Amino acid sequence: MDKIIGDLLQDDLVIAEIKATDKIGVIREFAGILQATGRVTDTEALVRVLLERESRDSTGIGDGVAIPHGRFSFISNMVVAFGRSSQGVDFQSLDAKPVYLFFLLVAPDNKPGDLLKALARITRMLKNPVLRENLKRTSDRQELKKLIDEADSNYPQK
Repeated sequence: MDKIIGDLLQDDLVIAEIKATDKIGVIREFAGILQATGRVTDTEALVRVLLERESRDSTGIGDGVAIPHGRFSFISNMVVAFGRSSQGVDFQSLDAKPVYLFFLLVAPDNKPGDLLKALARITRMLKNPVLRENLKRTSDRQELKKLIDEADSNYPQK
């Protein structure tokens, strides 16, 4: 993966306040943003891919974080989106607590390694409780992006 998370996460894919109140709603909201910004054309196919992944194990990893992800044949480059919910969403997280911070990762079918590298990097970044708290408290889209960029730059590429 040549790009780091901060480079992959474009400003128009940062949702300062997720409106959805459940897992399916969050996934649909992300799919809608990807369609509205021209990253995908078939939102229903993307929703199916993401929900199929969720059916195996929740991507709610705990500590208020979820990383819904999947491989999607209808894109040519990895897409990263971020969303924040001030109310929290029941995402059937591993710790059974609400999720406030979401990273959506969608990789082309032919680049599974990119998806795994991005998952590992985001997981490592979000182990930082100060970052999680700052992201939860910030409702400004540009500030959210800045926090993610700064956190991402703290982890040199391998």
